[in-house]
Amino acid sequence: MARRAASSLVSRYLLASRAASAGAAPAVPSALRGPDGTRGLLPGVLQRFSTAAAAEEPISPPVQVNYTKLLINGNFVDSASGKTFPTLDPRTGEVIAHVAEADAEDVNRAVAAARKAFDEGPWPKMTAYERSRILLRFADLIEMHNDEIAALETWDNGKPYEQAAQIEVPMVARLMRYYAGWADKIHGLVVPADGPHHVQVLHEPIGVAGQIIPWNFPLLMFAWKVGPALACGNTLVLKTAEQTPLSALYISKLLHEAGLPEGVVNVVSGFGPTAGAALASHMDVDKVTRSNLKPVTLELGGKSPFVIMDDADVDHAVELAHFALFFNQGQCCCAGSRTFVHERIYDEFVEKAKARALKRVVGDPFRKGVEQGPQIDDEQFNKILRYIRSGVDSGATLVTGGDRLGDKGFYIQPTIFSDVQDGMKIAQEEIFGPVQSILKFKDLNEVIKRANASQYGLAAGVFTKSLDTANTLTRALRVGTVWVNCFDVFDAGIPFGGYKQSGIGREKGVDSLKNYLQVKAVVTHIKNAAWL
Repeated sequence: MARRAASSLVSRYLLASRAASAGAAPAVPSALRGPDGTRGLLPGVLQRFSTAAAAEEPISPPVQVNYTKLLINGNFVDSASGKTFPTLDPRTGEVIAHVAEADAEDVNRAVAAARKAFDEGPWPKMTAYERSRILLRFADLIEMHNDEIAALETWDNGKPYEQAAQIEVPMVARLMRYYAGWADKIHGLVVPADGPHHVQVLHEPIGVAGQIIPWNFPLLMFAWKVGPALACGNTLVLKTAEQTPLSALYISKLLHEAGLPEGVVNVVSGFGPTAGAALASHMDVDKVTRSNLKPVTLELGGKSPFVIMDDADVDHAVELAHFALFFNQGQCCCAGSRTFVHERIYDEFVEKAKARALKRVVGDPFRKGVEQGPQIDDEQFNKILRYIRSGVDSGATLVTGGDRLGDKGFYIQPTIFSDVQDGMKIAQEEIFGPVQSILKFKDLNEVIKRANASQYGLAAGVFTKSLDTANTLTRALRVGTVWVNCFDVFDAGIPFGGYKQSGIGREKGVDSLKNYLQVKAVVTHIKNAAWL
């Protein structure tokens, strides 16, 4: 039941978004309601796609920022240089807090702590069952502090509070319980040999892992990386994205409250060219993104096709395609950013997609019923606007949107282009924003060829009533995940990763454990063996 509940949260959020677009406030899943029937949602009047939505006075976040230092060897400490950097509120561009800025010296301290914890500390020598119990206690603490964690994530990232509180924080707890369950089920093999030898295949922790997480889903990416690394008995140094350091620092404190030994998880905040580069090239890190032939796991970008066949229920297809692109302000690596629609239903689809975009609720992400908050920062904001200008200049039809929303913060109008051609930048490059490109196709063979003509291969969506069509597409599309008549369904046990330039390796599921294990063969000669 818990497994189904976790994966169905996105479905319930999608239903809630439909309710919001129709004028009703999204329902809070009953499992997440408090005694008063709410999940800490803040009151307010819904605002539609209009400048008024982003021009409202920002709501004061219901949370305090208590952790802004580096977490090294179980303690929050200042950076060696004493430097800090500001983390900003995307709703206004104003400073939330000043966070300790790590550089190479701080990374050295963090790696030394992780190395000592692995080589000398109790964590890898602890029974797998004890490691499991700590992860389970951590999941309980996440649930206890759901509202504060969600508020920090919304404040620092700009995603809707309802999304953070109802989907993402519960998914973090679910992921930790999933990996807690795996901790004492990682085992090796005894294999037969062609002679008098006893052969064991051992799966051992890899050692010190260096982990760098992005800003679009800070909490979930923390869980995707930290969960399997800890379940396998590793220690780690995690670098947060400089745009969103707050939630990882908060939940790392909870992890230590759950009983994690000092030095096992170290968290540094800083910038890629300094802290990130130092971590990636560190000689005492056993697994990271590059250098010294270390094992590599990379979950990168995408330009995911969403294929809508001519037998589709157009209204349903419009809603699902809207969700596939606009979820999380379009800042999703697997966003369905190339919407391929069969020519027989293309015109109807475009008109209904426009109507849905115009109903999209944009505004302060702390306000109840808001579907879309601001983009992460001014750099991403301006990048998206440049892509929109490119779409117009290249001859695509701007159906709706195309500009900023309001005059404060990083809000962008939900934007749709039709008559998009494969060679346009908006059809080839990852925009990472609320911009839907709708392309027309004639038949199955054509759309397979065009959908695969991308440097990326992270995910795809298929919308059809035909089982034969679905089977053809799921096998033909060169991507790591294909969603059929659904999108963005993430369960702890479903592996996620891409083909081509979309990454190396898999996150989540049993496959993610392989990222944090070494394989060792132990061969022992047997004298006078009774059997072989």
